[in-house]
Amino acid sequence: MVAALSRLTVILVAFLARDVSSFSTIRGDGVMKLLLTQHLRLSSPPRSARLFISARISNDDDQEEYQNEKMATSNNTRRSILKQVISTSAILSSSLLTGGSIANAAMGTLPEFEDTNAIFQGITIDVTDKASYEQSIEFFTSCFDGMKVLRERGVDGGVVVKETWLGFGPETLSIPPSFELPVSSFAQYGGHASIHLRYDPKDTSLLYKRSSGEFNNEPAPGDSIAYLQLGVPQYRISQMVKYGGNVIDAYGWVNVVSPAGLPIRSIVGIRPDPMMFLAINCADVKQSEEFYNKLGFARQDYPYARLNSGQGQFEPPQPNKSVYLAPSPNSMGVLLLQNKNKKKAVVPNPVLRSMNVVYNAPGDDGASSSSGAPVNVDPTLMDPSSVPVSFVPLEYLEKEIKFTTKVSAESS
Repeated sequence: MVAALSRLTVILVAFLARDVSSFSTIRGDGVMKLLLTQHLRLSSPPRSARLFISARISNDDDQEEYQNEKMATSNNTRRSILKQVISTSAILSSSLLTGGSIANAAMGTLPEFEDTNAIFQGITIDVTDKASYEQSIEFFTSCFDGMKVLRERGVDGGVVVKETWLGFGPETLSIPPSFELPVSSFAQYGGHASIHLRYDPKDTSLLYKRSSGEFNNEPAPGDSIAYLQLGVPQYRISQMVKYGGNVIDAYGWVNVVSPAGLPIRSIVGIRPDPMMFLAINCADVKQSEEFYNKLGFARQDYPYARLNSGQGQFEPPQPNKSVYLAPSPNSMGVLLLQNKNKKKAVVPNPVLRSMNVVYNAPGDDGASSSSGAPVNVDPTLMDPSSVPVSFVPLEYLEKEIKFTTKVSAESS
């Protein structure tokens, strides 16, 4: 640990002396991804891992835009980033030195969530049939760089419900034992959101059916969900088509309907957690905001995945009159969009089973055992756009992670 702290000192000295871009020459970039992109989200320019985006620049125009963004922002952001690095490194180092526990941490032991007792942890998608279920897994893991199967249940066959959790890193709200400062990448850190795919062989409801023929041209079954936004280093349009996605457009960024029927928007960029937010079409944005305020969501700075805050051709700015909310500046959020046709009712998308809010009740550190009563994680509320909301106790989530974690050759 002394060596790790010394490493942080070297990085901070280098930060003071040189331009931000020079960090690409420092070995052990895992800590840079962690400290410079995750905690206390950067305020100006936006909260993205600016230092590593050049590794995936796709063409000359993109490279030129990146260089312009870097030159315009590096001088203005060094001091603000440095303050955040110093603060965060002190918290994180203290946590690791004391065995990974932080006093009064409301959500697990991750320092970035100690100011909240709830986070938006991900979504659950119901899939119509086995073929769509298997195709959806291939779609997400093949099309979006870094997404992988985190855990699964019911894969042995039969009529049991089959479930797969997908994401870009561990869901646990504690620092994983395998995470080693400063050599581990952010993909090994905790607190990642997840997509929970669910297929019930006994349910015969037709939620979404792709069009016949070689290419899927079927739109999403409902417009309540505008899109789930992902900020990834690379996406693969050819694989989206191969695995049943309906590519709507791909000019600068891609909009695609997944094989399960959920709209996805993906941007080439870098995020601490590439799963950025769920965009919801609202009949009345103000009414929807009031609903989420009651759940502990508050207005936060709109997140970007690229350096120039949506001013370039590869990432759009925050939509006009939209509202971005999240329980914490460091968690996944919701983007409330005004429905284009105010006179037309928003049509619920039936494939979205729930958006999942993980909570820790006040006074509960998440480690004590409950009364033993069954935990109901089915949706219990509907937002004004008929988006179901599920509430998952933190203790329940951590137990489920242990029972269902996928053991792969990569992690063994």
